[in-house]
Amino acid sequence: MKHIYVVGTADTKGEELAYLAACVAAAGGKPLRVDVGTRRPTVPVDVSAATVAAAHPEGEQAVLSGDDRGTAVAAMGLAFSRFLPGRDDVAGVVGIGGGGGTSIITAGMRQLPLGLPKVMVSTLASGDVGPYVDVSDIVMMPSVTDMAGLNRLSRVILHNAAEAITAMANRPAEAAASKPALGLTMFGVTTPCVTAIVDRLKVDHDCMVFHATGTGGRTMEKLADSGILAGVLDITTTEVCDLLFGGVLQATEDRFGAIARKGIPYVGSVGALDMVNFWAPETVPERYAGRLLYCHNPNVTLMRTTAAECTEIGHWIGEKLNLCRGPVRFLIPEKGVSALDIEGGAFFDPAADAALFEALEATVEQTHARRIIRLPLHINDPQFAEAAVAAYRDIANP
Repeated sequence: MKHIYVVGTADTKGEELAYLAACVAAAGGKPLRVDVGTRRPTVPVDVSAATVAAAHPEGEQAVLSGDDRGTAVAAMGLAFSRFLPGRDDVAGVVGIGGGGGTSIITAGMRQLPLGLPKVMVSTLASGDVGPYVDVSDIVMMPSVTDMAGLNRLSRVILHNAAEAITAMANRPAEAAASKPALGLTMFGVTTPCVTAIVDRLKVDHDCMVFHATGTGGRTMEKLADSGILAGVLDITTTEVCDLLFGGVLQATEDRFGAIARKGIPYVGSVGALDMVNFWAPETVPERYAGRLLYCHNPNVTLMRTTAAECTEIGHWIGEKLNLCRGPVRFLIPEKGVSALDIEGGAFFDPAADAALFEALEATVEQTHARRIIRLPLHINDPQFAEAAVAAYRDIANP
């Protein structure tokens, strides 16, 4: 029997936890009350804090024996992140919390498969929720009032959360498409290329396009790690620029890691490696004074990468590609890497591009399975998209 996990700190949010569970039951769900508090609960629960804490690598005592609240919250978050994925009866999860509870509960939610319903009612939901959601599909619902006892508004909010999670859990999405899934990365400046690739592959593939904004790349690689993706066309690797030079749309150091671990067919390119992303112009660090900037919109400023920076980018990506054990084709568009990097464009810089391409070729250890392919094309030329599709079909169907 599948349950809707109703999760909260029963020591401080017991009244709200009990009410939420009752609302889930009234809506037609099967609630399972889970306590992630670090003190004695004030209401009955179905899964005790001790049971959750026992999932900590160092056992229950690592969570519940200390007096420091911050340490206990962090430890309980780790325990819950290990406890929840091990359960086979989860139809959905709804959590309630302030700062500590939100941190604990979302740590577990992030470990669940994408698509499994997750709703977090939080006092923090109207602010920056990036650290709590990360690359998951958690729905953050503002609690509006603090959780310090029920009131006329909090009852409505919790009722709505219960109705939402129950509806999602009781009417799950239809089975996934039978076509193999592909991950693709895109930016506005590589949209013509990626759109053309999708048009050519969608007939026999389920194409998932990810915006290369840091979280987009991480999401794609999370899906690759989970086994959902049959292959990747990583046309837009721009997140590496922000990682190396302090931009706001950064990859992590594990960029390309999932490709290396899973060994799935991979076609990559240098899309938008001509730019580092910042917010409004005044946010560009002082160390970049005098650099070539482009106003993408009033809130986004792009900085052209130099030849020296492109050399560093090429070496970094090349070392990552050398770790990939599956088939790799990395395509180099010799006439430009983005819509701005084209003759007459704001970022056209053949010398910087040449430095990037030469660094890649000098670093990548080419084999029969791992190859760099130069093309006398711009990245957004239709022929480049055709070449990327041909390369993918070649390595996916050897």
